[in-house]
Amino acid sequence: MTRTDPTLVGTLLEGRYRVDKLLARGGMSSVYRGVDTRLDRQVAIKIMDPRFADDRSFVERFEREARSAARLHHPHVVAVHDQGFDTPGGEESGRAFLVMELVDGGTLRELLAEHGPLDVALALSIIEPVLSALAAAHAAGLVHRDVKPENVLIGRGGTALSGGVVKVGDFGLVRAIASAGTTSSSVILGTVAYVSPEQVATGATTSRGDVYSAGILLYEMLTGRPPYTGDTALSVAYRHVNDDVPRPSELRPGIPPLLDELILRATRRDPEQRPADAAAFLAELNHLRTVLGVPAVPVPVPLPADADRETDAERTTPGIPAVPAANPALATTVLTPVAEATMPVTGPRGTQALHREPQIPAAQPPRTPPPRPQPAADDEQPGSRKRLYVMVAAAVLVLGGLIGAFAFILNDTGPSSSSVPKLAGMNQAAAGDALRSAKLTPAYTEEYSDTAAQHTVIRSDPAEGTSLAPGSTVNVVLSKGRPIVPDIQAGTSPQDAETAIKAAQLTPVQGEQEYSDVAKNKVIRVDPSPGSQLNIGGQVTIILSKGPEPLPPVPDVTGQSKEAAFQILQQAGFQPFQAGEEFSDQFAAGQVVRTDPKGGGKASNRRIGVFVSNAVEVPNVTFKRMEEAFQILRQAGLEPDRQGRGNGNGNGGGNGGFDFVLEQDPQPGTKVPKGTKVKVKGFG
Repeated sequence: MTRTDPTLVGTLLEGRYRVDKLLARGGMSSVYRGVDTRLDRQVAIKIMDPRFADDRSFVERFEREARSAARLHHPHVVAVHDQGFDTPGGEESGRAFLVMELVDGGTLRELLAEHGPLDVALALSIIEPVLSALAAAHAAGLVHRDVKPENVLIGRGGTALSGGVVKVGDFGLVRAIASAGTTSSSVILGTVAYVSPEQVATGATTSRGDVYSAGILLYEMLTGRPPYTGDTALSVAYRHVNDDVPRPSELRPGIPPLLDELILRATRRDPEQRPADAAAFLAELNHLRTVLGVPAVPVPVPLPADADRETDAERTTPGIPAVPAANPALATTVLTPVAEATMPVTGPRGTQALHREPQIPAAQPPRTPPPRPQPAADDEQPGSRKRLYVMVAAAVLVLGGLIGAFAFILNDTGPSSSSVPKLAGMNQAAAGDALRSAKLTPAYTEEYSDTAAQHTVIRSDPAEGTSLAPGSTVNVVLSKGRPIVPDIQAGTSPQDAETAIKAAQLTPVQGEQEYSDVAKNKVIRVDPSPGSQLNIGGQVTIILSKGPEPLPPVPDVTGQSKEAAFQILQQAGFQPFQAGEEFSDQFAAGQVVRTDPKGGGKASNRRIGVFVSNAVEVPNVTFKRMEEAFQILRQAGLEPDRQGRGNGNGNGGGNGGFDFVLEQDPQPGTKVPKGTKVKVKGFG
């Protein structure tokens, strides 16, 4: 099979999979629409180039990766149905192929081509299912290694709310391709625009590498371009290793700062500073969506490109034709980074396998000596020929002398120099591009500035216009903006507070101490409050605690109503609470019997317990009808006790309805506990 071989259409692979229509083709594989004749279903068939099928190490890796990917069942992962190796009769080489779910739609690359930079709500609605798919892979011990827009599919079949269905494809395929004729320690797997620094430097491929690539993907969705571009794949990889990813808001102002920070954390050069895996990244993203109040929005399905146009199979969605490569940046190649000058011109988006071992330069073909000039008629004589030789020799000597003198002058003046360009006011990415264009190497430091905007260049060292040898390092000083009052919590020691304030290039000042429940000589607060911006050297006042304020004597509120007692205690700075009820024959029900601590005493804290009287004043029931007297006493919380004739329940004692109370004990007005028996006597 060749890249232009149309004869596969109509082929039946392994007697089961019919190849129907070419969707896309490239240097490493071709994708066809096909049919699983056994199950009668539409499928996408990716057929690898014969040069891989002839490599046994590739075939073994291809089979293992396909089996691993097939075990991954997730609604946002392109399902792998089968893999095979078809050997047609009479042919020496076979065809390695992969049978996958056919998704009807387009790729994220095509969506970006149609819409340009996406708004925050749409970008989050796309990256969340991508991270969900990667989280499932990481939980199963799989690493994708090639997260990029070409491997994010958007197909029809979603709901009105979700729009298109987002799926991730090509799990494990890059690892299989890179294994052909190489070892895992000698190649850089992935696509250089999205590859993590540790993949470039050491070849390490972990879940944190997928997190980095997903962060770059989110960056590109929001800004319309990846953070690094270059003339060669190796130059882009170099920037991943040596530069910090700039803030997306530098290219597209208005991106929420919290989202800026999350993308920067996901794309740290140090893997340990990133979220541990896609699940952790997704959890942070979901929290950010809640905090920002960003709604979920439908994902539009992009229009696929012309299926018959040639493209890179490694950036083709299974079953979805991809946009043709507009430049060599999208080609899939195997690169040997001997030197940038010898690299093929390729860009950041194609899947790369960058060999780490230096390549032996190709032997130069032997030079064919130029033909001798045919002598003219005047030069036929030996004397004429001799004079000609003498003249040529003299000319050569003169020319050689001139060249030598010119070379001496060049060497005497030293190597060619590079001039430090003007960098002030640029962002980090632009400053780095300017220095590299001048053949200089950037290094970055940060410091506060009252005038330069945050993340822009304050100055360079050496200064603008300085001549340096090519390759020299220029320190670029970036602005951290105006100093911010640090977050100093109550209870911090004054020494720690001063250290934090000085570290922010602000001046600590001791303020007057105040009474506080904070421990004595610890910080109560700072003024201005944390988060405030000041000029460099601005003063921050530290207020320390004098300890709890001395408490006054507890007011004597005995005999007061509960409401009045609470008001008096609160005005004195205490926190009263009802501690219970007690009987007292000195105070009526509802009046304060005592406090704890008692009135006039000292309190160890501000909480004061208030005890209220539950005494009952015996009502006067003499000369009341016995039945009425019983009712009054019971309503007062007392128990009537009939003395003499009668049944004790106030129903009379046989005096023809003239049963009145003549005596009661205790006497009216006496204060007694609730439930006390009151003896009553009538006529009987």
